[in-house]
Amino acid sequence: MNNPILRPESVSQLLEHAQELAGLPLAALAHNLNQPVPDNLRRDKGWIGQLLELSLGASAGSKPEQDFPELGVELKTIPLDAAARPLETTFVCVAPLLNIAGLSWETSNVRNKLSRVLWIPVIGERDMPPGERLIGQPLLWTPNEEEEWLLRQDWEEIMELISLGRVQEITARHGQALQLRPKAANGRALTDAIGPDGNYIQTRPRGFYLKTSFTAALLARHFML
Repeated sequence: MNNPILRPESVSQLLEHAQELAGLPLAALAHNLNQPVPDNLRRDKGWIGQLLELSLGASAGSKPEQDFPELGVELKTIPLDAAARPLETTFVCVAPLLNIAGLSWETSNVRNKLSRVLWIPVIGERDMPPGERLIGQPLLWTPNEEEEWLLRQDWEEIMELISLGRVQEITARHGQALQLRPKAANGRALTDAIGPDGNYIQTRPRGFYLKTSFTAALLARHFML
C-alpha cells in the first residue's frame, strides 16, 4: 500500500483506496499503519473509525465539518453481522440545544454530514476480536429524494421539540430515519438547554443518530441484499 496517509485528491481516488482495503482484517490494516490493536472495544469504542480515517487520510476529526471537506464527503464505518445487518445506530453529529432560532434543514450540520457519505462496512459479530473483523466493500452514497425527505422530517420534528423546551421528552423512538440520543462519555456530563418554561436547564448533551432500520434499507438497496 503506497503511503496510505496521503490525502485523496479526488472522490474517485478516495473510493479506489477504500476499495483496496476491502477484504482486509482490521489487524492487518493496523499493522500497516503501526497502530496497536485493542483486545475489545469497551474502552476503545472509536478505534475502528479512527483507524479507517487514518488510512484514508481524513482530517476533520471531531470538527463540525465533513471528514473530507474539500471533496464534500463524510466517512462512516458501519459494523455488520454475518447476515449484513447493522449492529448499531450510526452517529451523525452533536445536536445544538441552544441558539437554534433561524436554523434550517438546508444549513444544518446533519444535512451537511449526510449529503455524501463513504460507507465502509466492517463485518464481524459483537463478540469477535476487533482485529479479526473484515473490511467490506465501500459504498459512496447520496440521499435520494425519499431518504432526504425522511431525514428532513425527523430533523425538523426533533428541532421543534428542542426549541419548545421539550428536549427531555425526546426518546430514541422519535423519528423514522433519525433519532436523538444522549451523547457523552458518561452520564455526569451536562450542558445547557432550553427548559419547558423558557429558562435554561442542565441536561446531557445529545447527538443525532441514523436508525439501523434506515441504514439496513440503504445497504440492501445498493448491495441488492
